[in-house]
Amino acid sequence: MNAPALDLHPPAEEEHASSEPGVVTAVRGSVVDVRFDHHLPPIHTLLHAGAEGEIIIEVLAQRDARHVRGIALTPTQGLARGMQVKDTGGPLKAPVGKALLSRMFDVFGNVIDRQTPPADVKWRPVHRAPPALARRSTKSEIFETGIKVIDVLVPLERGGKAGLFGGAGVGKTVLLSEMIHNMVGHQEGVSIFCGIGERCREGEELYRDMKEAGVLPNMVMVFGQMNEPPGSRFRVGHAALTMAEYFRDDEHRDVLLLMDNIFRFIQAGMEISGLMGQMPARLGYQPTMGTELSGLEERIANTDTGAITSIQAVYVPADDFTDPAAVHTFSHLSASVVLSRKRASEGLFPAIDPLQSSSKMATPGIVGERHYRLAQDIRRTLAQYADLKDIIAMLGLEQLSPEDRHVVARARRLERFLTQPFFTTEQFTGHSGRLVSLADALDGCERILNDEFKDHPESALYMIGTIDEAKEKLKAQPEAKTGHDS
Repeated sequence: MNAPALDLHPPAEEEHASSEPGVVTAVRGSVVDVRFDHHLPPIHTLLHAGAEGEIIIEVLAQRDARHVRGIALTPTQGLARGMQVKDTGGPLKAPVGKALLSRMFDVFGNVIDRQTPPADVKWRPVHRAPPALARRSTKSEIFETGIKVIDVLVPLERGGKAGLFGGAGVGKTVLLSEMIHNMVGHQEGVSIFCGIGERCREGEELYRDMKEAGVLPNMVMVFGQMNEPPGSRFRVGHAALTMAEYFRDDEHRDVLLLMDNIFRFIQAGMEISGLMGQMPARLGYQPTMGTELSGLEERIANTDTGAITSIQAVYVPADDFTDPAAVHTFSHLSASVVLSRKRASEGLFPAIDPLQSSSKMATPGIVGERHYRLAQDIRRTLAQYADLKDIIAMLGLEQLSPEDRHVVARARRLERFLTQPFFTTEQFTGHSGRLVSLADALDGCERILNDEFKDHPESALYMIGTIDEAKEKLKAQPEAKTGHDS
């Protein structure tokens, strides 16, 4: 971390700083013990060490009347016992203001897009309380994404929290990128992307894609990458939320907050907990995981002035959905989109498992009777097909009753219709991306359930947008055979 960038921090915090410096008494990796003889800094206070104050430490525990233990948010190379430590007198702060738009920041509010730092910004502490219940909005509205399977079966809530769950390599980041592409363009509010412990390659690609799409002027990006110390990854989510709260509360704008990946936040907390010497809980997770996750998630809320809608990718270790990290995250969300490795292996992208995914918005009072009825029919058809798969595998399709064969044909056509070519993967698949309105998606599902396409080959429904494209696809391939086509 270069010293000049740290000058971005407001001079006000220096005024409250203790005049008596502390002394480093121990350094163990990222954990630093400091002695203060006169004034003990409170929890969450930032301390600066090193020749130019380039090593930044956050106080996490007061060990006794004279010693504090902190976690370094920057690498600790060169830090040694006996070195002086300066108390800044305040917590970690994040920049807020209109000047943040179209820029890229790290956890300290330093710009990382190789441009000059924004001039007109205020600084706010990243540790803030969630909005009071009295200020929260109680309206329930649907948030359209343009992705068929999500809008029909797992509708997202405006001002809600949606999670994209999946193991390694099933398409969480691709789905998140597609949602950014579809929503940032026609979302009037501000979009904030927070990369927690993810690859710097993905951040660079996202920046380039957003610039080309022309949506960067309404976007802010904050990154704490996987090569950074755990303290930095642990606090970057709080910094992004502080920026989001400014746009919601001061500018009265709707905010789309995209986080990739919440599991890395929990993982950073686990690393810090181990370094601080806390006794681990189940599967090695930190004993304070529930509190830490709640402290972050509860700040994402609708108020009477604006809404923060959050979409979060959640890595599921070893595809085990009973893992404590996944279980704790599930409890905070209004919609859970579960990605399945089996569907990905069958080429059904987006690889969303419609039977495991759920949304609290999928009720007749919110989505309407027709949408609710269609979603239930689709789930029932797909569930019946899942039950029949074992029989088909052992005895073959011919041994099923005619009624069951109709169910299987309907389910397979629905599965293929619910695939969709993505704008973000055009260069890999050769299919141009599609954005499908909810009305068109529901219309297509209804027509398949009514057996209107039973004479069309399944392949005609694969990787299309609206249902009418299936007929155009057939006209373009007159030699395509009709009937069952596996």
